[in-house]
Amino acid sequence: MASPMIPPDSAPEFLARHGWSEAQILPLAGDASFRRYFRVLAGDRRAVLMDAPPPHEDPRPFVAIANWLGGVGLAAPRILAADLDQGLLLLDDFGDARMRETLDADPAVERDLYETAVDVLVHLHDHPPMAGLPPHGLKEWLTELRLFPDWYAPAVGLESIDVDQWDEAWRTVLQPVAADGLGPVTVLRDYHAENVMLLDGRGGIGRFGLLDFQDALAGHPAYDLVSVLEDARRDVSPALERAMIDRYQQKTGVGDAFERAYWTLAAQRNTRILGVFCRLWKRDGKDRYRQFQPRMWGLLERDLAQPGLEPVKAWFDAQIPASFRADVWQAAA
Repeated sequence: MASPMIPPDSAPEFLARHGWSEAQILPLAGDASFRRYFRVLAGDRRAVLMDAPPPHEDPRPFVAIANWLGGVGLAAPRILAADLDQGLLLLDDFGDARMRETLDADPAVERDLYETAVDVLVHLHDHPPMAGLPPHGLKEWLTELRLFPDWYAPAVGLESIDVDQWDEAWRTVLQPVAADGLGPVTVLRDYHAENVMLLDGRGGIGRFGLLDFQDALAGHPAYDLVSVLEDARRDVSPALERAMIDRYQQKTGVGDAFERAYWTLAAQRNTRILGVFCRLWKRDGKDRYRQFQPRMWGLLERDLAQPGLEPVKAWFDAQIPASFRADVWQAAA
């Protein structure tokens, strides 16, 4: 079930120990995990309190990756104080100007912001991956995909699908991507318009304050580009998507192998998310994620129309009738 937005009992004492006595603690946001975020106010000082309660969450990866990202010249929240045993972090407050709401208020800035989003990835991928990150390759891609038969199919009442053919089809299309020699790079894994804050007084890639990167892995450079351009929560036009893929390719010099990887990992990611959102609904009581499923199907069907995805498209065409795709979610949307 979704956690209530009430600060943990240990928060006031933690803040007092680090010079924030009598601070106000205000709800800020929750996410798809057990993590919750609160704004801390003390006079004219502001910070963000992350509550990552053990044993469900471990804040150590967030701390390590935040420090690494800052070290390579990207904007991640500074760690102002930490109690890792209690899962409490006090972070820089990046403010309220999130990329998503900025785009909603002023669509004219869309191309400029997405160009910067691409440039952040170009910069990130110009560095070897952070040491010690777990891999994100063929084995992990195939494991993630089981979320669809395990959670999506039963959620919509599909009683019998061919899982053996599922694995074979996906392995056929993913193996060339795993062997294309691109990467590994640091993959943030949840890089999209709701996880980017726009920072005042900064320009270029320094304007993008990055959030929600604690699950970073070492994987393919196409993955995060897919994440930001095939956004589960906001529409990005095919024309803009095409322009941003071209921008990444022009700036990095990658060619046809990257193009194939982009569409294949887009299909993989969007299929995984269809299963993740069902799990969040059925297991965790977060039924708001149902509203995104029609968009996910639109993205996936666009991906499956690309060259190289024929085995997976054939499986979907044979196993998942149209009535069990976007149509079944329209009421929730």
